[in-house]
Amino acid sequence: MKDKQKQELIEAAIKMTALSYAPYSHFHVGAALLAKNGTVFTGCNIENAAYGPSNCAERTAIFKAVSEGVRSFEAIAIVGGAENKKGETEIKDFCPPCGVCRQVMSEFCGKDFKIILFDGKSSIKEFTLAELLPESFNLL
Repeated sequence: MKDKQKQELIEAAIKMTALSYAPYSHFHVGAALLAKNGTVFTGCNIENAAYGPSNCAERTAIFKAVSEGVRSFEAIAIVGGAENKKGETEIKDFCPPCGVCRQVMSEFCGKDFKIILFDGKSSIKEFTLAELLPESFNLL
């Protein structure tokens, strides 16, 4: 993946934090998923008062893609941060995917799938799915 493409994914993920619905945690997450066909699917976290029905940004992007018939993916960029007093997201650290999102990724993405994290400053971390979820449970 080229650096320009990686930066575009990060920027798309950052934009998605503004669409996040996080009235309970006040922690906004955005994701941008690159399909192997070049299409980018975005997602944000969507909370619910019951918590269980809440959905993470990563799963939102993946589910949008799958619902459009796309099931082959190359990479995802994920960013997140707490809301400041102005209601804006402040990205101050890396925001790795939760265990549920890692498991969903293992259903639709290969072990070499790239997970790109940005700390809001200048640092980028990149992992493969196999690095973040070794020995994953998968029936396929």
